[in-house]
Amino acid sequence: MTSTRTGLGARIGVAALGIGILTALGSGAAIAATEDSVDVSVEIEPNAEPGALALTVAGESAALTETDSIGTDRVFTGTLPTVTVTDTRLADDVDPEAFWYVLGSITDFTGDADQPDILAADAFGWAPAITAGDPALVSEGDEVLPGAPFGTGFGDDQELLALADNAAAAAPGSYSANAELTLRTPGTVAPGSYAATITLSLFEG
Repeated sequence: MTSTRTGLGARIGVAALGIGILTALGSGAAIAATEDSVDVSVEIEPNAEPGALALTVAGESAALTETDSIGTDRVFTGTLPTVTVTDTRLADDVDPEAFWYVLGSITDFTGDADQPDILAADAFGWAPAITAGDPALVSEGDEVLPGAPFGTGFGDDQELLALADNAAAAAPGSYSANAELTLRTPGTVAPGSYAATITLSLFEG
């Protein structure tokens, strides 16, 4: 499914991402002489805004690591950070014929040290999977295998997640998907670090 409409974009660079966690433990514990309590309440009024259809990505990078070989080729895999589409609009504010979908595209992989090889986008593939939301209301995109002889690779935009055909103007909600990522390179590829950028775009049609 394609569209010429302007989408909401998010970019992911394929690179390693590390997060450190530091914990501290106290050396002793105090004992309360007396205790009291406070009740906390909140009144949430109906949203005065008309709501929105939005895309978010739970991360800025994805690292691919070597997992296999196929004949003389080398295979690297990883996982796309979770992509979430949130619709906070009221059903009355949405065209009953409207639908939305998320497309992904990727650039060629280029080396960071002037390696002679450029890994074309068609050497890349993914396998989308729904991770949250009613699966009756959304559908994942088709698996895309890396280039010949196994598949066509990312020659064009590929669908990651879409509102199901039978769920037009579904009730507001939140829906998430990720994808297993695969890069297939020749065994003779020059060693070094390579990077590409995935662009994820949300369209409504």
